[in-house]
Amino acid sequence: MSRPREFDVDRALRQSMEVFWTKGFKATSYDDLTSTTQVKKQSLYCVFKNKRELFLRALVLYREQSIAMLEALASQEGSPVKKLEAICEATLCQNDETMSRGCLIVNSALEFGTDDEEVNREVALMFKQVGRVLETVIRSGQDQQLITSRLTSKALALHLNNALSGAKIMEKSGAPREQIAVVLRTALALMMAENDGSL
Repeated sequence: MSRPREFDVDRALRQSMEVFWTKGFKATSYDDLTSTTQVKKQSLYCVFKNKRELFLRALVLYREQSIAMLEALASQEGSPVKKLEAICEATLCQNDETMSRGCLIVNSALEFGTDDEEVNREVALMFKQVGRVLETVIRSGQDQQLITSRLTSKALALHLNNALSGAKIMEKSGAPREQIAVVLRTALALMMAENDGSL
């Protein structure tokens, strides 16, 4: 008969995600994880196998939480333009303490490059899912003649998705929040129908 788990697995995963988000995979030690979660190494890895498995689970959790937040913003009442503005605003960290962390998925893409297939799969899935949410909102804006129709909703979603990823890299590198906000406002402004004479 196996011993019952002596810790909250979901809580430990969320706490571990925060550590990886702050320090990255390679710089995170076993001591960092056990001291943060207050779970002994043997118990932690009895559930998650090893640091890599725990990291991959953390990436999935981060992606799922991020997409749920975007979907909630996209489903709110209001114009498509306001929804895109809310998504851009939510992308920016709201305080200096967490701003330097950037985005766990983007950070992982930069840390691993193309060397890890499973990490790359999570990165690609995140980009795809963000793009899907953006494209739905953009298409609605085009239908209402609020967003330019000179480009497809898919192309505009790729454009904005790339701007959001770039904003997270700027955050990680220490760029001022005001500067990042200008980048995102410009990306949105270029998408507006009133700027291209397409109506």
